[in-house]
Amino acid sequence: MSLGVTILGATGTIGVNTLNVIQQHRPRYRVLALTANTAVDKLYEQCLEWSPRYAVMVNADAAAQLRQRLQLSNPDIEVLSGVESLIQVASMDEVDIVMAAIVGGAGLLPTLAAARAGKKVLLANKESLVMSGQVFMDAVKQQNTRLLPIDSEHNAIFQCLHGQDKLAARKILLTASGGPFRTHPLEALAHVTPEQACAHPKWVMGRKISVDSATMMNKGLEVIEACWLFDTTPDHIEVLIHPQSIIHSLVEYIDGSVLAQLGNPDMRTPIAYGLAWPERIAAGVEPLDLKAIAQLDFSAADTDRFPCLRLAYEAMLAGGTTTTILNAANEIAVAAFLQARLKFTDIAKIIETTLANLSGRTASSLEIILEDDAKARDLAEEAIQRLYPSHSPLLRTA
Repeated sequence: MSLGVTILGATGTIGVNTLNVIQQHRPRYRVLALTANTAVDKLYEQCLEWSPRYAVMVNADAAAQLRQRLQLSNPDIEVLSGVESLIQVASMDEVDIVMAAIVGGAGLLPTLAAARAGKKVLLANKESLVMSGQVFMDAVKQQNTRLLPIDSEHNAIFQCLHGQDKLAARKILLTASGGPFRTHPLEALAHVTPEQACAHPKWVMGRKISVDSATMMNKGLEVIEACWLFDTTPDHIEVLIHPQSIIHSLVEYIDGSVLAQLGNPDMRTPIAYGLAWPERIAAGVEPLDLKAIAQLDFSAADTDRFPCLRLAYEAMLAGGTTTTILNAANEIAVAAFLQARLKFTDIAKIIETTLANLSGRTASSLEIILEDDAKARDLAEEAIQRLYPSHSPLLRTA
């Protein structure tokens, strides 16, 4: 009997790679729902190939366009719109597996709905835990939800910890490529362009995540996510710069052993592991040739070069909604940078200003989390306006 799959964020890199893996094991899985925000053309093509029961566009106008096009080619597909529809297709009875791949805070509500419905959740949306760690993990425990991390680093940690006594683990070593600016002159960082920031040396990712990798906020969010996933604290997580991106993360044990998971930088590996767990299935990934690589390098993460990493550690130590505020401010700042409204080095400044102006509180409910998320977004936008008012040369040349 095939397993029903909903893919939240089907048109993004993770969604496309998920469909690629499923294509190799088509009798084993059936795609029940595909979702996107505004990418009508791409979701339309996916609908033609996969004939899901539901197609969801968050944007209502995009949904109307998709509905009109599918009426002519595949009228059996029901086109829905809005966040409530995302929640519906993430939690409906026929679904066994939910790939949570919506980027940013927009993925929280449907991913949480999948957890509360007891689905097997493949978590590629780290913001769900960054924003609502305690609420989310409480839902996982209450519903006995199988939560499998899909970020390559967390998937590697999961594999290294599997079958081991958690108390025997001394430290998590979270690897990072260092992004495109690992050796960039510090004085030149203020002048980098969105195109440069999105040119990741190893991974193919969306623009927002690529910028997060360039600032290393992505790694900071992963530190927070790892704390929740593996029930640990920031002082037990060390970030290592590993430019080859071959060792995806490591776990150090009290007996001196260090276990690592290696593989080519291809997201199909953790996706296939999550889909089939506890089995392993082919992912279509080229075998790793260590002879060709020849050398693996490591260095400490520089928080002077990457202040966003420091801010993430501090937010997790502060606890409560401080990580929600961090994430919200980052999303606003990164969007402004991609729109050429903000310099690259100002991303961390906007986040730090927002954290200084809004104190975190106990994240005891989803309502409190969403309230602080909204407040932080407003404060971050106000900070950008103060830094670059309408007469700014940066805005005029954008």
